[in-house]
Formats: sequence, structure tokens, C-alpha cells
Amino acid sequence: MGIIFENLYNLILRIAPLLLWLGRAAMPAVAVLILIRCSHSLFFEKQQREIWGFLTMSNGGRYNLIHWENVIGRAKYCDIRVNFPSVSRTHAAVCRNDSGTWTVYPIKKSAGVLLNGQRTFVPATLQPGDSIAVGGVELYFFPSDSDEEARQAQRRTNPGRKTSTAATLRLLTLLQILTLVQFLPTLIAQFSPVIPIAFAALCALMWGLYLLCRLLRRTAYELETLAFLLTTLNFAVTAAYAPASLWTQLAALVLGIVLFLVMSLVLRSLRLATAARWPAAALASGLFLYNIVFGQRLFGAKYWIAIGSFSLQPSEFVKIAFILAGAATLDRLFARRNLIFTALFSAFCVGSLALMSDFGTAVIFFAAFLCIAFLRTGDVPSLVMMSAAAGVGGWIVLHFKPYVADRFAAWLHAWEYTQTTGYQQSRTMSAIAAGGLFGAGPDSGWLKTLGAANTDLVFGVVSEEFGLLLALCAVAAVMIPAVFALTSASKARSAFYVIVSCSTAAMLLIQTSLNVLGAVDLLPLTGVTFPLLSVGGSSMAACWGLLAFLKSADTRQNASLILRLPRVVRRVVPDSLAEDTPSHANGFFADKPDIPIDEIFGAGGEDA
Repeated sequence: MGIIFENLYNLILRIAPLLLWLGRAAMPAVAVLILIRCSHSLFFEKQQREIWGFLTMSNGGRYNLIHWENVIGRAKYCDIRVNFPSVSRTHAAVCRNDSGTWTVYPIKKSAGVLLNGQRTFVPATLQPGDSIAVGGVELYFFPSDSDEEARQAQRRTNPGRKTSTAATLRLLTLLQILTLVQFLPTLIAQFSPVIPIAFAALCALMWGLYLLCRLLRRTAYELETLAFLLTTLNFAVTAAYAPASLWTQLAALVLGIVLFLVMSLVLRSLRLATAARWPAAALASGLFLYNIVFGQRLFGAKYWIAIGSFSLQPSEFVKIAFILAGAATLDRLFARRNLIFTALFSAFCVGSLALMSDFGTAVIFFAAFLCIAFLRTGDVPSLVMMSAAAGVGGWIVLHFKPYVADRFAAWLHAWEYTQTTGYQQSRTMSAIAAGGLFGAGPDSGWLKTLGAANTDLVFGVVSEEFGLLLALCAVAAVMIPAVFALTSASKARSAFYVIVSCSTAAMLLIQTSLNVLGAVDLLPLTGVTFPLLSVGGSSMAACWGLLAFLKSADTRQNASLILRLPRVVRRVVPDSLAEDTPSHANGFFADKPDIPIDEIFGAGGEDA
């Protein structure tokens, strides 16, 4: 009998490498299925526009208010475009707050707005049936009542109808099991409970957050699923590098999920979100100042704060405050003073990062600022001038920081500097080639022994140990939420949500590009992290907080905590009314149909 067991044991040892390889080959296939299911739910399930009221003309013409903030004017980007010479390019704005109160804002302060025949130069509350005259065109305002809004909400797309979220999570659970199996040789040789406990806790947190969302009647879980996919790979890299660090990553994940839920509740109220902007900016400024004075220098950059055994990278959390401070509702977009404060705060953040010698993160902040400035002003010449000024600043940095200039000198020439400034890039490309499509396994990887490999070069680490296909899936897991945020912005309720979602998408895309392309020498190596994939507690927690910004533009029914649940109405909505009502697109992204000239001449009204 003992001979039989010995032979069986020897057989298992012989076929174990083949079984592990088959597991690694299955991992990218499962990851691709997860990406496809999440993409299908995000992009191919029809999203319907919200209608919060309408403006009518005396001849019966109707123009829907599909946002909480709508610009009336002659410019192409206006939500209600009145193409008539007497109308200003941006004449007035009609805005709704969280409680349902509508207000008209005169944009051209010198002319004001005629409200019910009386000229007003200050914001004024609107009542149903009020007349707003702009350039000889009289528009009558009617908001949607609570019953109409509830019926409209019930007609909107409910995520998860066509693509089961629970089935997608089961696939992700399978991926986590396949990942854990790759560490069986390590566990057999030297058993440590840290790895299986950490993966079990990760799976429990994933399903726990899902059950919490279902308990709160929220059904959209695609972005969270993709975040957990990246977190799973993060745990795999950590387990292969330093298993004891899994406790830190697990604690950071819990903190990140809490931050994600808190940010979702803050963004639920525009009043609260806008009020939190400058306290967040003040706290971020204090963190940066403390970092400049007392921070620890690592790999040439002074971006760590250490308090006892606890360390923190402030710039990761400042990203949240930076985007929050840059966003604004439509009524504030025309206040020049407010934009000046945003520009000064952005300059302070970028300047602080330059003093810390964290130039990679400074590039990310500046790119996010350009996105915010474009969405707030649309002033391309000014953006070009700011970019030119940043180019001059970059030249000065290269002149006074020789090690940064050396990195640029090695750019696209890593193989000529394999023992100096191209050392990391050349080793990363060698490791990617050695890993092939399915990887060599976590026990066979050697790139993780390089300095900062599990942060700056993590794309190469995943490619070497688990295969290039899975590493590319990780890149797609960042791109899909970012692209969804950009495409959903046209249906967002407020300019505030448009700015926070699009600037977050831009920040994550730029950060991922710098990390991946820098590691393979297609861009200069800047030393930035890969969102959610790079090992590090600060990056993990902050990226989960940023996830709330990406979800803020999602207006699908029961999509997230940011959206309030609709009031239930007893009236049954016929299927014939479930189609989209023709309406204008968001002024940030698409041209609007003109109000016909014959309707304008028939409208009457006083010239505003």
C-alpha cells in the first residue's frame, strides 16, 4: 500500500508543472470573459436620458431639460440653442438643486434676463409657467413633477438585466482560486497561512460589498468588479514578492472600500460635494507642506511621510482633493474668480510635487488640470499657452536635475544603457519576453528582485509571472471604466459630475500609460504606479476613492449610491413610452439642434 501512495505522490510531482501551466493558461481566458461581460453591461445595455423639465414656446415648441444645469444661448455648445442674432452666445442658465428647486442665472450680467417681464441681474427662483425672455424669444418653464420623475426613473436602464452581475463575480472568484493555486508549491514547501487567508478575505470583501449594494437596491457592479480584478492581481504580485505585506494590502483595501462608500455618499448631494471642495483642498495643502518639510526621500523623490511604523504617500490621496477642488457646478463655471482659485491650487500641487522631485506624479496632476480647465472654459489657446509654459518648466528641470535628464537620454535607447539608466527598462523587457503569453509562474520570476519592480515595473512582473495576456487584461481593466466615464458624461446630471468623472478618467489613463509605456521604454520611466495593481497601501486606498468619481456620471437606474432611488408609482408604464424621448445632448460633447427661425419669429416676447 505504501508503494502505491509513493508512486501516486511521484506522479503528482511530475504532472504538477503541467497542471500549474494549464491554470495560468486558463487565467487570461477567465479574465477576458470578465472584461467582456463588464463591457457588455456598461456599453451595450441601452441608457436612456433623464428629463427634468422642459421649456415651451408660444407656438407649442418644446425643448427638454435633460440635465440639472442647462445653458440657453446662441452658441453651438448650449443645451437650449436659440440661433438668433439678438441672443447672446451664452445668455442664461437654468439649474436645479438636490431638493428640486429651479433657478435662472443671468450669464451676461450687463443685460440680465427678463423673468415674467421684469429684468433681473441676479439669480432668481423659477416657478412652473414662468416666462424667460431671451433676445426676443419667450420660453415658458415647466419642471417635471415627482410622479413624472418616478415614472421616468422606472423606464431607465436597470443594470444587470442582460448580464448577470453574480455570474461575473463567480468568474472572478474562479480567477482568484486559479491565482491561489499558483502558490501551491510555495505553500507545500513552506506553509504560511497569510496567502490563503488574504485571498479568502479578498473574496469575502468582494461578495460582501456586492451584497451590501444589493441590500441597498443597487445593481450596477461592473466598475467594482474590474477594480477587484486588478486587486486580485495586486495580491498575487504581493504574495510572490513579500507575503507578509498582504496584511498591509488587505488593510488598505478595507480602507479604500470605506473611502469609496463615503465618497459616494458625499457626491450624492451636490451641495455637500461643493461645500467639501475647499476643506479638502486645505487638508491636501497641509499634507504637501508637511511632506516637503518632514518627508522621507526614496529613490530620489521625497514623497513619503513616516509616523512610527506607519508610512503614507500623500500625493495619492491629494489626487482626490485635487479633482474635487477642480470641479464646479454650472452656475460657478462663469465666475472667473472661482477658476483663478482652482488654477492657483493646481499650481501649488504641481509645484509641491516638483519640490519633492516627484515629477512623474506632477505630470499626472498637470494632465488632469488641463482636462479640468478645458471642461470648465473650453479655451484652447489658453491651454496651449499653459502647456508651453509647462514645457519651459520641464526644460528647466532637465537643466537643474541631471538624473531626470539622464532618464530622458536613455529614452528609446535602453539597450545602449543596460548597466546604467536603461537598467530597469531592459530587464523589464527581458522578463516580459521570458514570461511569454502565459508566464513562468510566481516561483520562477526574477524581475521582482529589482528595486521598485512591484510598483514602477509591475506590468513586467505580471507579464513574467502570469503572462503577457493577463498583463494586457489588467490594462484593459483600467481603460474600460475610464472610457465608460467619458461616454457617460453626456448624460450626467451636473457639470460637477462631468468634470470629476472625466478628469479622473484622464488621470487614470495618463498614469497607466506612463507606468506601462515607461517600463517598456516607449516613454521615459517616471516612477508612477499602476492604478490598483502596483503594490502599496496609499495607492490602493486612493484608487478606490477615485472609483466613486468614475461612477458619478452613471445615470442608469439603481446604478450606485450616488443616485437616489426613485419613488415608486402605481401607474403602469406602457412599453410604447419606454423609448428615448428626443432631446438635446450635453453641451460639453455634442452640437444641439437649432430652434427653427420660423418658430423664433412666431414666439414673440420682449427683447432681453
